[in-house]
Amino acid sequence: MKKQAKRALTALLAVLLLAALAACGQNGGAKPETGDTSSSGSGQSAPLRDVKVVLDWSPNTNHTGLYVAKDQGFYEAEGLNVEIMLPGSGGADAMVASGEVPFGVSYQEGVTQGRTQGVPLVSIAAVIQHNTSGFAAPVDRGIKTPKDYEGKAYGGWGSPVEEAILKSIMDGAGADVDKVKFVNMGEADYFTAVKRDIDFAWIFYAWTGIEAELRGEPLDMQYVKDYSEKLDYYTPVIVTNEKTAASDPELVKAFMRATSKGYEYAIDHPEEAADILLKAVPDLDKDLVVASQKWLSPKYRDDAARWGEQKREVWQNYSDWMYERNLIEKPLDTDSAFTNEFLPE
Repeated sequence: MKKQAKRALTALLAVLLLAALAACGQNGGAKPETGDTSSSGSGQSAPLRDVKVVLDWSPNTNHTGLYVAKDQGFYEAEGLNVEIMLPGSGGADAMVASGEVPFGVSYQEGVTQGRTQGVPLVSIAAVIQHNTSGFAAPVDRGIKTPKDYEGKAYGGWGSPVEEAILKSIMDGAGADVDKVKFVNMGEADYFTAVKRDIDFAWIFYAWTGIEAELRGEPLDMQYVKDYSEKLDYYTPVIVTNEKTAASDPELVKAFMRATSKGYEYAIDHPEEAADILLKAVPDLDKDLVVASQKWLSPKYRDDAARWGEQKREVWQNYSDWMYERNLIEKPLDTDSAFTNEFLPE
């Protein structure tokens, strides 16, 4: 594990914790406003409550259900005026943990790392049931198995988790992670980097993999979940903070009722949902959004009884894996990290 990357991660977590403590008592972005009104189902005007949800990254098909819930009036029907916003420089986790906004998009790894450092994030829904990420290479690199990573250049961003996952699946294949050359991709995208100085990288197939298909640049892909059940973790997830969950549960339930409807709509109507995302974010590539949405929509709920459902063993398995590899300093209190209580029945 690279010491510099580990120090950077520790510093980031400390910033998150300080932000959370500094904003103790806040519940920003979730206060009732009396100025905004809309028509209720009875035809009477009712005040809407202004609420913010912050994305983890630029808008993509992981987020479609949020945009559908806003476009189709599902939030409004719950009395909410929801603003979907991009993360600030501190990131979505810090904004939610501090109470600057009540809801955000995160991932299981971030919640796990944060909670073991005292950051009060709580996962309230799994956006996708199974991990769709993996290591991808252009087919001309001949990377068919983890053993083939030896002697190749991996492009990443310097996270200790990257090397740990590579080591984990390479160990299982009898390969040596020390024979991989690690290259920091910086601001380069996958397609630029593989033409420049790397052979493979960690991607989400629903976006980068689908884009490769559309470009006519086929990939060899090894999904990390196929090498260990402990790596079939939730990414992304929807989060809130402990204060909002404890002091305003009705807000969380209302937000999740509408959000669930948004993702269920996207499951049943992928092309229409893609159009809604494109209407909200017209700069996105239409062909990519439509193809990605068709691929991803059935994976939102997959084999779960309902969209958003989280399993304790998934949280336990991945946090155990992280602890075994010194990616977190103490075991996770699993039952405090996630809840299904705010999902509609």
